[in-house]
Amino acid sequence: METRVAVMSIIVECRDTTEPLNHILHEYGEFIIGRMGIPYRQKNISIISIAIDAPQDTISALSGKIGKLPGISVKTAYSSVRTPVVPSASEGGNTDV
Repeated sequence: METRVAVMSIIVECRDTTEPLNHILHEYGEFIIGRMGIPYRQKNISIISIAIDAPQDTISALSGKIGKLPGISVKTAYSSVRTPVVPSASEGGNTDV
């Protein structure tokens, strides 16, 4: 398995969805590198940028869950960098160096 680095751009047009959005982002917290939120008060929207390093399926699942929320738009841009995941000792991987 390998991970990809990606950036998700999220536009929140309905404030009622911020709680479910934050709940979803919390579920994927172990993969999130960083998050930046910008309230655009003049337009009554919020712009959120998420940097993530995760397997392709995980990124797609997160994007899909966010995209199903009403009043939210999400787009994902992927880096071409792919990193193999080395299993930890608890997963049966070799930790000897």
